[in-house]
This record gives sequence, C-alpha cells and structure tokens, in this order.
Amino acid sequence: MADARPFHWEYTPEPVAREVFRIEGGRPLAGTIKVSGAKNAALKLLAASVLTGERCRFTNVPEIEDVRVMVATLLDLGVVVDHPAPGVYEVASGDVDWLFVPLEAAAKMRASFILLGPLLSRFGRVIMSNPGGDRIGRRPVNLHVDAMRALGAEIEYRNGYYFAKAPGRLRGGDVTFPFVSVMGTENAMLAATLADGRTTIRPAAQEPEVDDLIAFLQKMGASVERAAPDTIVVDGRRRLRGADHHVIPDRIEAGTFVVAAAVAGGHVTLEGAPCDHLGSFLETLAAMGVDVVCGRDTIEVRGIPPGEGAYKACDVETAPYPGLATDLQSPVSVLLTRGQGTSRVHETIFEDRLEWLGELGRMGARVEIADSRHASITGPTPLHGAEVSISDLRAGASLILGALAADGTSVIHGAHHVQRGYENIDRKFHDLGARIERLPESVSTPTP
Repeated sequence: MADARPFHWEYTPEPVAREVFRIEGGRPLAGTIKVSGAKNAALKLLAASVLTGERCRFTNVPEIEDVRVMVATLLDLGVVVDHPAPGVYEVASGDVDWLFVPLEAAAKMRASFILLGPLLSRFGRVIMSNPGGDRIGRRPVNLHVDAMRALGAEIEYRNGYYFAKAPGRLRGGDVTFPFVSVMGTENAMLAATLADGRTTIRPAAQEPEVDDLIAFLQKMGASVERAAPDTIVVDGRRRLRGADHHVIPDRIEAGTFVVAAAVAGGHVTLEGAPCDHLGSFLETLAAMGVDVVCGRDTIEVRGIPPGEGAYKACDVETAPYPGLATDLQSPVSVLLTRGQGTSRVHETIFEDRLEWLGELGRMGARVEIADSRHASITGPTPLHGAEVSISDLRAGASLILGALAADGTSVIHGAHHVQRGYENIDRKFHDLGARIERLPESVSTPTP
C-alpha cells in the first residue's frame, strides 16, 4: 500500500472566509448572463484524467471551490495540473506516487470519493477517507465499495479509511445497484475502463453529466456505451490516451437563474443554456404559468414582479433523471411561494433536504413540513427581509432567490457553501441589477 511519508498539500486552496450575503430585495432582474460549466461534470472529468499518463485538457471548467479542492487533491497525489487560463485545466498523471486521499480532502468535498475507481483500476491500490459533503441526508458510499468488489477488488474499512487493492487487474463483471446512484454509476464506469473483460452496470444513472463523462472516456479510447437508457456496458482496455474536452453547461445553475427571474420578476436571458437537459424542470415551470422560451442555446425568462400577480400552484416530486432534479427542488420551492394556492413537495432522493424550508419560513413563507420528505407551501405569500443561515449548497442559492424577491434587506450567513458550486454567483446577480454584496461575517443584522 502507500508509503508512510507525512501527508502534505503541494497546493492549498485559499482558506474559506466566513462571509455573508447582504441583499436588498424587491428589484426586478434584467439582462444577459452566461451559464458556467457543470460542477457535477467537471469534478468527474478531472478524476477520469488519472486513468492515463498522457495529458488531458479541459475547457469551460467552473472556477469554484469544489474544483479547487479536487485540483489540490490531485496535486498531492503527484498529478501535474496546469491552469493556463480561466476555465482551462491541463492534467498529466504520469506518476502518481502517493495513493492516499485523506480526511482533509474528503471532509471538504464528497466527490473526492470518485477517485476510488480510477486510482484502483490503474494503480491497483488506494486508501480513501470516508467522505463528507453537504448535510442533506445519508449518502452512503457502500454502493461504490460494493461495485469495486463486484469487479474483484479487496476492500477493508479501518479507522475511517477504506484500504482497497486489486490483485492484478480488476475483472469485468455485473454491477447491480439497489437504486440509481449517479456517482456510483460513474465510479463503476471509471473502474471498468481498464478492467479485464466486460462490465455491465444497471440501473445506470441517466444524468447528462454521466453522458458527458462517457463522451470523454470515448475520446480517451475507452469502450463505453449506453446499451439501454438504464444500462451501461464497458469493455476494458489495457490503456487509455489523453484527450481534450469541453465541459457541458451547468443545468442546475441555469435552473437557479431561471427561477430567480421568475420569482423576482424581470426579463433575463441565459446564454449557453442546456435546454435539452431541463425537460422536467421546464415542464414544472410551464405548469405554473412562467413565461420561458428556449432557443438553440439560450433560455429567455419573463417573470411577474412580486405584488403584480401570481403563478399557479403546482405539486412537485423529485426523481432521478429525466425526472425533476433534487438540486432544483429547493429553487422551485421558492417559486411556489408565488403560486396561487397550496403546492406540495415530495423529496424522494435525500431525506434531510427539506430542513432548509424553516429558513425560508423566516422570510414569511407559509411552509408546513409534514416529515423529512414531504412539505406544503401556500401562496402567494409576500416575502420580507430576514437574517437566515445556509445549510447546504442548493439551499444557499435558494435563500438568495428568496431574498431577491423579498421586501427589505436580508443577511444570509454561510456564503462559503454557495461558493462551492456557483461561479461568481453574486457578480452574476449584480450584473442583472440585483443589490447583492458579500461581506465579512461581522455584518450587522438587518433592521426589520
């Protein structure tokens, strides 16, 4: 296994500052912004680059904290990572001499566990810390571990770490998940690319980010195909080559800004927007009566300003893709405060994802949380400025939406959560006319 040299960072992201968002609400949004690259694609693509010793080049990578943490983790493994321009990363994994992903990295970002498959498949051994991430419910990694074992890996868990090794090459096999797991699908797929023989993965996640990863692996020379919507087949290769890849747009960021325009009112155009990846989400907004027009790579939204009308109430339920993404449930929940009547929310993916609605209630939303997976929201309800706290990435972005639509000033604690996954979110809202600023945590409480 790995040697006993002390762990150290060769590159350290800037310390996370304790900041707040201060937002003066009640201003319609107007203008045009460009959608950034997808966080959930970029992280997996960076991990996939360790499957080859040749250089891989990525463009349209979002400049966010999670990417910086992944880069720092790769650098400490001995991977060479260059950052020649904003949004451009070049990765060369010729020598990886420190096959250990520590607690420091895992605690900051759950996606660090995606390195299990590629490192184990290419180098035959790795030590991984149990990962952290947002507190939105149980997200066990046993699915990933079981997938590696199905491919012949030997994995032990001791003192918070997984010690994994693959005698010889991993072997192709059947990987069967008890339910759809996006990162589980991706980890199994990455491991299988260098395994001996054929691997079949089912039920395989159908998210666009998974297909983006498949497209990159195919450029590397991997034999990976989606044999059916819920089935991925991989024929292992002995080696892969380097490749260039442009990261797809972030559908969650796009959806967040669509809701922002709808809930705060105004006229907003998104450029580089992935309409084809937002089917269920756009259907939900159409059912509510939101004016959304999709172009070839644009989305145009005309929202009703608060106090000038209401949308229709709508029941929503999250589901694996192509269903409504759990990451868009919280922005949609803010929009439901503008619905005429009572809307119901059913969260099927993460059991603690509705807890943040209590903070939205502090802004005046009429919310009833029936249990960890069900809530009702009654509207139309005028929101008012308040002091609230962010619990996770998507809840944080959604509280920003509530503050934009609210009358008065809001202070939102925990801005660092949002910086993990949204590139320059405060600057983009500022460019649309919002009064938003990021300030030190010592900012005073807003006056009611």
